[in-house]
Amino acid sequence: MAGGIERKVINTTHGPDAPHGDFTRVGQRARKIDGIGKATGEAVYTDDIVLPGMLHAKTLRSPHAHAKILSIDTSRALALAGVHAVVVGSEMPVKYGVIPWTPDENALATDKVRFIGDEVAAVAAIDEDTANAALALIDVEYELLEPFFDPHKSLVQSEPQIHETDARGQPYKKGNISKNVLLEFGEVDAAIDGAAHVVEDDYVFHGTAHAPIEPHCAVARFGSDGVLTLWSSTQIPHYVHRALARVLEMPAHRIRVIQPHLGGAFGGKSDPFSLEFCVCKLAMKSKRPVKMLYTREETFYTHRGRHPMEMHFRTACDAEGRVTGVDSKILIDGGSYSSFGLVTTYYSGQLLTGPCHFPTYRFDSTRVFTNKPPCGPKRGHGSVQPRFALEIQLDRLATKVGLDPIEFRRRNLQAENSQTVNGQTITSNGYLECLDVVEEASGWKDKRGKLPFGRGVGMAGSMYISGTNYAVYPNDMPQAGILVKLDRSGLAQVYTGTSDIGQGSSSVMATLVAEELGLRLDQVRVIAADTDLTPVDLGAYSSRITLMAGNASVDAGRKLRKQVQAAVGEHFDIPPQQVMLAEGFAFDREDGERRITSQQAFELTETKFETLAATGSYNTPDRGGDYRGGTIGASPAYSFTAHAAEVSVDTETGEIKIEKFWVAHDCGRAISPVQVEGQIEGSTYMGAAEVVLESHDVYSDESHVEAGLHRRPSLLEYTIPTSLDTPEIDARIVESIDPEGPYGAKEAGEGPLHGSIPAVANAIYDACGIWLTELPFSPGKVLAALRAKQGETSAPSPNGKASADTSVEAIRARLAAAKKGKS
Repeated sequence: MAGGIERKVINTTHGPDAPHGDFTRVGQRARKIDGIGKATGEAVYTDDIVLPGMLHAKTLRSPHAHAKILSIDTSRALALAGVHAVVVGSEMPVKYGVIPWTPDENALATDKVRFIGDEVAAVAAIDEDTANAALALIDVEYELLEPFFDPHKSLVQSEPQIHETDARGQPYKKGNISKNVLLEFGEVDAAIDGAAHVVEDDYVFHGTAHAPIEPHCAVARFGSDGVLTLWSSTQIPHYVHRALARVLEMPAHRIRVIQPHLGGAFGGKSDPFSLEFCVCKLAMKSKRPVKMLYTREETFYTHRGRHPMEMHFRTACDAEGRVTGVDSKILIDGGSYSSFGLVTTYYSGQLLTGPCHFPTYRFDSTRVFTNKPPCGPKRGHGSVQPRFALEIQLDRLATKVGLDPIEFRRRNLQAENSQTVNGQTITSNGYLECLDVVEEASGWKDKRGKLPFGRGVGMAGSMYISGTNYAVYPNDMPQAGILVKLDRSGLAQVYTGTSDIGQGSSSVMATLVAEELGLRLDQVRVIAADTDLTPVDLGAYSSRITLMAGNASVDAGRKLRKQVQAAVGEHFDIPPQQVMLAEGFAFDREDGERRITSQQAFELTETKFETLAATGSYNTPDRGGDYRGGTIGASPAYSFTAHAAEVSVDTETGEIKIEKFWVAHDCGRAISPVQVEGQIEGSTYMGAAEVVLESHDVYSDESHVEAGLHRRPSLLEYTIPTSLDTPEIDARIVESIDPEGPYGAKEAGEGPLHGSIPAVANAIYDACGIWLTELPFSPGKVLAALRAKQGETSAPSPNGKASADTSVEAIRARLAAAKKGKS
């Protein structure tokens, strides 16, 4: 919940081409344009689509974690009444991957399977029951191979290789290592060795799943005109379009991809998936429309969730508390395929260099393949895990120096209009204001180190990208395009390739166009994510849409605004710049009584300029360091966030309760404050879940009969917070107007997650004097950490609490004494 929303604007300067001094739509508390449709059930999702003669498809999945496929016999399945088509991997042999340098996936396995749940064959039948019955009739002969469940084993053992060939079909020469990145900036060892204070420790971040409410679903129709249409619950229609053309070996112009309403994604629908290729191939074979809907269990095996990481950090500062060097070594468990793994490996280091400045930095990150469900991008892709480690390290340094953690962050600010140690350009930066806001809102000075034993507050900070500076595949074309058409009715139609996955991007596009053209939101209609109708947009990932597609929307709207002003100015016999557009009217800025409706204004404009339409586009400025990988993690602008958390720890049971979060997020200009608050709350909620509840893992004992099976592939077993488990979240908006964003806007969808996790860890230290370094924080880990401190006789902790002896027995004795004193 958002408590007492505060918006703190750092710089209110408008751009030189801003339509007018005061915004009429931007910054207003409006509902999402599709909100009522979703709430009433009118919104059409992929599984709601029913086409005449439609078949239903199901996938045969591997029961083995690692095995060669010796033979597949589908004859018995094809003979079953009601079965119309069967497809196997040999019919779609071309490999694909969302990253063009690492295409290592097949729509269906061809030569081997690499995890339990890997897709082997697919059947289209009159209903799901018949399709499932047909799957049981497919005969597959396997030759079992040694599996890899431990990333340390994958790091040192090359045989048997999980992937034998590279993208060019040549022998893969890196064993079971997916990617290694080693980058060093400055003399790190000298800086750390000569520092006054050094903290060194190991951290473990577990795997977690996205758990969107809507599972994956796809529907395909192969028309009599030879056009293949796919409806899919994807967040990257453009990349799916490209992948279909590649794998199906069809001309791209004969393929159409449509994204209906989407029931959540969080990064989990950022890859092309097997079901999208299978329904297309089955529709082509059967000459009937085909739908495939994954079960919840299948969604867990499809995965692409948060990468587990084991991280070793050394962090140093001088006697005054200024960081001198950061050194990290990270082992990343990538699962069975590459997905976004190349980028993940870079992000694990490249995205840590703010908001804290450090003059020397090294990271050595290695991603390995294992025979587990493939990992990919989850909200805050690649940097949530190392941010957890770094922000705890910073708190521990602050403790050594004797500084308040917030003051320590202030002292190490990466300033605005600066470059980070790895060459990233920081434009606007509202981090200091974020720190001020959470410090005041949380009552930090009255609570830090002053609450009763077992209760504490902690904080953390973070920085995140507003879109990647370069497209996933190299090209010089725009990253985002928009088409706006004006109708004689006074309606503006916005055609955008952006994917609204629940974050409200369509509402943002509508708001920006309405602002430029002086319209009410009901006068703007958005047509989105249809590759036949809309200009290319690269998708909903890396928090790119508001900045990139938003700039394109402003570009298109501004072109039309100038035409409307020219036509109305001619009609009023006044200069065009004296014409103001607002609230569905065009009027004389100096005489408000002289006005006409937008409908009349558009008719005048069409008379003068003919049919009214304009395109807008956006491409990024040059960004990034001049070295290999220097552009990965580069962004036109960065958001900044500060979290404060208050927790209580039951030192008898080990249970952790997150009482409340205070979150201040610098999103640049808040185009829609309600949506920004929702993103802050949703991100923080997901972080809280990862701290104490969620865990996506498989049975990893190779001798175990269930080795490779998912431990909890349902929402009954995979625990996510209900409304009763969710702490209060006080969301605050800081607006550092950014020169690169539309009206100064930056991202809000992923940045507010990062700091929530280490803020809890730091609050636990304040509560009972223990540093927890392995997620999730279970009661058993709390009690083990308390027992580990038994017998210590160190000086009192910085918060004045009795950290000399925090054994369970000592804690119980103190609690008993406290109760006796009260009685």
